[in-house]
Amino acid sequence: MSYLGELRKIVGHRPLLSAGATVLVIKEGKVLLNLRSDTSTWGIPGGALELGENLCETAYRELKEETGLSAEGMTLLTVLSGNDFYFEYPNGDKLYSVVALYLAEGVSGDLEITDGESLKLKYFSVSELPDLESRAKAIIDWVIANKSELFNRY
Repeated sequence: MSYLGELRKIVGHRPLLSAGATVLVIKEGKVLLNLRSDTSTWGIPGGALELGENLCETAYRELKEETGLSAEGMTLLTVLSGNDFYFEYPNGDKLYSVVALYLAEGVSGDLEITDGESLKLKYFSVSELPDLESRAKAIIDWVIANKSELFNRY
């Protein structure tokens, strides 16, 4: 069981603070999103830091677990937190996320759902984004406002 899963046994649905990594994969100007099984909304691959792991290791692990993809490198774009990264899950769990946003470089492999956290994986242009989970929307909004050139570079 994950570290957060163990904490949930103790605190129930009360708000937790969680650090984690989210990974942007951009291909042909489109961003990779996953249709989340827990919220039925689209998100960006990523997840919580596990004990003893650094944030970059989390990024590599989550990318592989959630998409089947590997990356040659990860570039840290920013760290995001605050009220925009508060989320209440459908089961009532409450979470304040501290998100290290990485850009995956040199991505290889075939898209594959391997962890049961996603229902679908798909690349979207920023002009045709689906219904995004609130934290994913805040991240995409940040990327468009601060790093929009990435969609032209990859």
